[in-house]
Amino acid sequence: MSAAHGGYYLPDPTKWPTITSMGLFLLALGFILDLHHLAPGPWLMIAGTVVLVLMMYAWFGEVATESEAGKYDGQVDTSFRMGMSWFIFSEVMFFGAFFGALFYTRILSVPWIAGEELLWPGFEATWPTAGPAGATYIGPNAHDVPPGQFSSIGAFGIPLLNTILLLASSVTVTFAHWALKKSQRGALIFWLFVTVALGAAFMYFQVYEYIEAYTQLGLTLGSGVYGATFFMLTGFHGFHVTVGAITLAVILVRCMKGHFKPDEHFGFEGAAWYWHFVDTVWVGLFIFVYIL
Repeated sequence: MSAAHGGYYLPDPTKWPTITSMGLFLLALGFILDLHHLAPGPWLMIAGTVVLVLMMYAWFGEVATESEAGKYDGQVDTSFRMGMSWFIFSEVMFFGAFFGALFYTRILSVPWIAGEELLWPGFEATWPTAGPAGATYIGPNAHDVPPGQFSSIGAFGIPLLNTILLLASSVTVTFAHWALKKSQRGALIFWLFVTVALGAAFMYFQVYEYIEAYTQLGLTLGSGVYGATFFMLTGFHGFHVTVGAITLAVILVRCMKGHFKPDEHFGFEGAAWYWHFVDTVWVGLFIFVYIL
């Protein structure tokens, strides 16, 4: 399925990029139609999602088969590492933009608006704020939140628990990596399973926190600038945790099938890099969104 030409790896022509483009087109078209409340929208989004899921299963499986067959050399391994490094760098820039928006809002725009009294007389530069929707109200319990206002989420509840879960998962995935290097297949599978379980637990508590925020605290995506920044940052991070946990689950299945060698296992390393990145971003979220 592939060949080396002049010392460089050159894959054979493949249909998967074209199929990927078709899936993305259906997903984007369906989303646009759904925004305009046109009937085909949701169905096209479902069709696009199905195409993308099937593509990933087939294409990634093809790559795994080629890797296990020994068709990738050192040059391919280097290209994989460079590609993953640039991908993670792009993700750093992605989250950096949202952290920058949070910084601009809290440190620059809110104090400036309060100083100029651009909204209404007596507006104070406090955080969190709902902006024009009204000031934040933090009552003794969730049911004391008046309509149109919200109560912020404390740091030392579910957020702290999720921080412990993710930090622990970084340790367990490192244990799994050490086990792989030492050819300890049983320990590798055990620690990788624990990592996936910790990631699943994080997602469960994240969903629970969102339900509580919407149903009891009055905190929604429409709760002014605080609600927008809170859900954009934590929501995109939750999406990344989901992707990372699914990726690690796939790696776990491959490990159970005997894939990867102590000196050749970039598929595992790439997933571990991504997971450590996700954990690092959460530490920043916990500090700047929940604590400060």
